[in-house]
Amino acid sequence: MMTDLPLDQVRTLLAVVDEGTFDAAAAALHVTPSAVSQRVKALEQRTGRVLLLRTKPVRPTESGEVLVRLARQVARLEHDAYAELGLSGTGEPTRVSVAVNADSLATWFLPVLSRVPEDSRLCFELRREDEDHTAVLLREGVVMAAVTSSPDPVPGCSVRALGRMRYLPVAAPDFAARRLGGPLEEVLPGAPVVAFDRRDDFQDDFVRRLTRGRSNASALRHYVPTSEGFAEAVAAGLGWGLVPEAQAEPLLRGGRLVPFAGDRATDVPLYWQQWKLDSPALQQVARAVTATAAQALRP
Repeated sequence: MMTDLPLDQVRTLLAVVDEGTFDAAAAALHVTPSAVSQRVKALEQRTGRVLLLRTKPVRPTESGEVLVRLARQVARLEHDAYAELGLSGTGEPTRVSVAVNADSLATWFLPVLSRVPEDSRLCFELRREDEDHTAVLLREGVVMAAVTSSPDPVPGCSVRALGRMRYLPVAAPDFAARRLGGPLEEVLPGAPVVAFDRRDDFQDDFVRRLTRGRSNASALRHYVPTSEGFAEAVAAGLGWGLVPEAQAEPLLRGGRLVPFAGDRATDVPLYWQQWKLDSPALQQVARAVTATAAQALRP
């Protein structure tokens, strides 16, 4: 199969995607822009598919994403093979790119890094992304692994369950007294709410379940795009919100938050997806992730 997909053409495609333009890719590869264009066209002819959208910056098509992911995986295998043979000669550490949602980063994921032995010489490049969208980065080949809410493996990836992250519907005591008195399904849709960003419909889902699909959360909402800032905004009385249990508990004990919906907690299952590669670096990270998740998440 590799004779059908020349590696120089596949690597050139990756360079164009990473650099954003044909000219920048040519400079990075130390060849002419014409050579870059010819390699990409030859690869498109070989595969019979359009691989790049000629926009600014250049974007891979769905077929292009498959080959970009292949190029990154081949680069990882080459790096590991050179390291095992003692031929790397550069002394550079191995870089592992992982997509992680903000709430996991703020609560349980960072201790993962300390579980990886120092002599492994791994450097982590963490990409913060919502757990519903981390799979996109895997599919595009931007990251090697991801914490995701999807049990369906991205093509070329393996998946394993990590556990459930619990979220509690909470509000500041004064806010709850002012805005959340009365039947919850009647008052909650009109109460100010805190959301992570404009893609966050987590609170809307909660209200739809509560009202059997009749309402969303209020249009009066505040966007706070950090996990720690989100919890603090709710504690400050800006609105109600679903806060990770690990962050909510100390605020509940300190009296800065109160639960307002009884036992209506929301559990989000989390999964670890990674490239199907026999890579020592990925294996070490996967072991650390699963061990940490087993202690921090609900089974």
